[in-house]
Amino acid sequence: MTRQEVKMKRGKDRRGDNTQEVDNRPTHMKEDTDIPTDRKGQDSEHDKNHAGCSNLGRDRNSILLLLLLYVLQGIPLGLAGSIPLLLQSRNISYKQQAIFSFVYWPFSIKLLWAPIVDSVFVSRIGRRKSWLIPCQYLIGLFMMILSGQVTSLLGDDGQDPNILLLTGLFFMLNFLAATQDIAVDGWALTMLSKSNVGYASTCNTVGQTAGFFIGNVIFIALESAHFCNTYLRWEPQEQGIVTLKEFLFFWGIVFFITTTIIGLLKHEEDSHGDHEMGVVSAYKQFSQILRLPIIKKFLVIVITSKMGYAAADAITGLKLIEAGVPREDMALLAVPLVPLQIILPWVISKYTAGSRPLNIYLQAMPWRLIMGIEFAVVVWVTPSFRLADGSFPTSYLVLLLFSYAVHQVALYSMFVSTMAFNARVSDPLMGGTYMTLLNTVSNLGGNWPATVALWLVDSLSWKSCHGGTEEGLDCDTKAEAEVCTKADGKCVTDVDGYYIESAICVIIGFVWLGICARKIRRLQELPLESWRIPSSGSSRD
Repeated sequence: MTRQEVKMKRGKDRRGDNTQEVDNRPTHMKEDTDIPTDRKGQDSEHDKNHAGCSNLGRDRNSILLLLLLYVLQGIPLGLAGSIPLLLQSRNISYKQQAIFSFVYWPFSIKLLWAPIVDSVFVSRIGRRKSWLIPCQYLIGLFMMILSGQVTSLLGDDGQDPNILLLTGLFFMLNFLAATQDIAVDGWALTMLSKSNVGYASTCNTVGQTAGFFIGNVIFIALESAHFCNTYLRWEPQEQGIVTLKEFLFFWGIVFFITTTIIGLLKHEEDSHGDHEMGVVSAYKQFSQILRLPIIKKFLVIVITSKMGYAAADAITGLKLIEAGVPREDMALLAVPLVPLQIILPWVISKYTAGSRPLNIYLQAMPWRLIMGIEFAVVVWVTPSFRLADGSFPTSYLVLLLFSYAVHQVALYSMFVSTMAFNARVSDPLMGGTYMTLLNTVSNLGGNWPATVALWLVDSLSWKSCHGGTEEGLDCDTKAEAEVCTKADGKCVTDVDGYYIESAICVIIGFVWLGICARKIRRLQELPLESWRIPSSGSSRD
């Protein structure tokens, strides 16, 4: 739940970048010249007489393959989202959670290497398969290696969790998945016929969401002994049906098998004639865009826009688990929210289709900031709802679900309006490069506040030893906590940094809104020519 924006990465463009607030979903930003090369000249007379109608039968196998590839891509993302929940039950520090949060960054910064993936390839293998095949083999290899080490990395062998190595391995997993995403996005545009190319974004949305669901919600449920004993077993056991070790090894094998089959059986048509720019040209375009004065102002606004709800989004779910809410319950809360996540973009898009889409953003932001306070209150009252057996009543889970549902409305209102504005001001003569850059900065604007918020929680918290011979001893460090425990005491949090952060973030958010609201309205009023690169003005009508 706290990683909702990680899942919202479905806004695709020419360079294959995703949008994070993104977490879930606009279509590709392609020019009319981006006609699938392998299909040029192959449309039948029947297609010409039925322009605009999708001939799904011809592309059914390709669509199924794309769905499979996007599902596989979502598995590492889902697993990365489940690890913080597992670590939280092992009492790691929030600074360690902040370190692990870097595993979400590859999908936000893949713009940096996307031109290389698009332009460098082995002709005999194929433009997209040159990257897809090795990336998927490496993902499978990493999963199989991880399966043999993850028990000790998580600290289940009696040692402390190895956060740095765990972060490094999952960062590489997501780096490979992000690179695979670039290749699959590009292949989708040549794999599908012109009339069906719009289904590429649908395959991405459905496939990646399903993969995340499998790697996160289903894994957390099947890994939980409580869930399995309650719903899936006759005889209770100490472990869930699936362990992380087994889950990783299974999907590592799946990656190897599917990649081998795709490599042997799926042929990639020659795409040397498609309208792809070179590496140097792509980076030159990025540089030209960044030099625009209006872009500099806009990027400063975007990169600071999500500070106000960093604590609510990044920490709330972890605090609920710390308060005793089972992690499988937290994961399963995502299930009833799925229909809402599907409906909201369609509803909100009706109000962002005009010339001032960011009006919805400005209207939704105060409510999202207020939800930061509401989440803090929910965390505060959570212990009082806990029953004697450690479970929580249905009334509490309904309260939790309602809180997250309201949060989703505000979140999606801001996401859809941002994407609508980016699409409106992006220069169509630059393909998807322009929008990719805006989306990337938007992603980074969500990543860095979350990492900083996690890092500061421990520093803003005060703990002391209660009971035993070391009454009153500070418990702010691990060594002090061990001294307290050996003295028959218990470390108790006197001041929780989460509540301090929540208040500070909300204040920062409203101050930011007061300063930037007028600037945002001015940006909307500017003519589209203000967002264009002057050197390309001669080519405009």
